[in-house]
Amino acid sequence: MPSTTTETLSLVDERKVSVAPLVLLSVVDHYNRGASTSSKNKRVVGVLLGQNDGKVVRVSNSFAVPFEEDEKDPSVWFLDHNYIESMNEMFKKVNARERLIGWYHSGPKLRASDLKINELFKRYTPNPLLVIIDVQPKEAGVPTDAYFAVDEIKDDGTTASKTFVNTASIIEAEEAEEIGVEHLLRDIRDVAAGTLSTRVTNQLQSLQGLHLRLQNIQVYLKKVLDGKLPVNHVILGNLQDVFNLLPNLSTPTKGKGESELSYALNVKTNDQLMAIYLSSLIRAITAFHDLIENKIQNRQQQEEKDAAKKEGEEKEKDGEKKVNGEKATNGVNGEVSKEGSEKKDDSPKDKKK
Repeated sequence: MPSTTTETLSLVDERKVSVAPLVLLSVVDHYNRGASTSSKNKRVVGVLLGQNDGKVVRVSNSFAVPFEEDEKDPSVWFLDHNYIESMNEMFKKVNARERLIGWYHSGPKLRASDLKINELFKRYTPNPLLVIIDVQPKEAGVPTDAYFAVDEIKDDGTTASKTFVNTASIIEAEEAEEIGVEHLLRDIRDVAAGTLSTRVTNQLQSLQGLHLRLQNIQVYLKKVLDGKLPVNHVILGNLQDVFNLLPNLSTPTKGKGESELSYALNVKTNDQLMAIYLSSLIRAITAFHDLIENKIQNRQQQEEKDAAKKEGEEKEKDGEKKVNGEKATNGVNGEVSKEGSEKKDDSPKDKKK
């Protein structure tokens, strides 16, 4: 059975890969321009730029590379290394801290020609990093898989062969990138979604990712058991550590055939459900109280409006009565004044006669 070297252990245990969101956007754009309208098996290839301090590999930038391969024969492929060298020199002039640290392709899985392509990139960096970026993920989780090529020594004394070893990868952004990502997500984010729904959605996605990982572990162990894959003691040791962290479900029973663990879980669940029920009940009562208060307030406002309207109408009626009374008084006074003037006009005439 083949075994791994000390280099493999150090890569698996210590080295971590951090990928910037800018790289993901660049790869998706590269795929949409080059392979989205072509065959489903067609992939895109590019170069990764960043920094590698031995423990953390920071992938901060990337650029696309012309790449062609035969779909029927994976051993036939073409990669323009002259283009890689010229673009690498140009990027050095822009940012000297970003160095060529590896390459990427759109996968979504490893291909037979990946080891040969990786050997080509050893011209530019001693231990190139391969990041497979799934541009069309079907499962929730991190869409990146990082690999390093290491020597695999066989127990039968035959020549050691190269193989890829998976290492942990995360999506990590700097402050400027976080602002840009938030700006892009603002248009697609559901503003109406509350904190509780967001937490439930995140937890659901986490459980889906966990379920996918458990399925992969099951498939791997099945292949090892059937002899299709060699025994890897590092992976088995990590799985044993995971199993040791699981709670002991074989606890003694506590009445009615129920174990202490299930009894404790039921008590805790009932307490949580009671708290949720009380909070929902209080929220409903508060909503009814607010509804009643709003109805009372609306009724008072309507009564005030009606009273003000009625008072205005009464004032208008009183004003009309006063105006009519003044007109009537002015009319009587006018007739009296006319009669007086006629009498004054007639008196001189009578005297002349």
